[in-house]
Amino acid sequence: MEKDWVCVFQTGQNFQAEIAKEILENEEIQCVILNEHDSIFPSIADIEVMVHREFAEKATELLKDLIN
Repeated sequence: MEKDWVCVFQTGQNFQAEIAKEILENEEIQCVILNEHDSIFPSIADIEVMVHREFAEKATELLKDLIN
């Protein structure tokens, strides 16, 4: 991952990450999902939605209802 990308959403559920991605893409914000779940210990790591740093503030605002 490039250094200019930041995490704007973390979850333990894949479907929540997909919802976040769809919200961002509907606003034309490019994003990626990083799934750091380990197949042996699935509860240890989160799934992260990453955006380019310049879109982080807008992305966070768009996802605020999903986060809470």
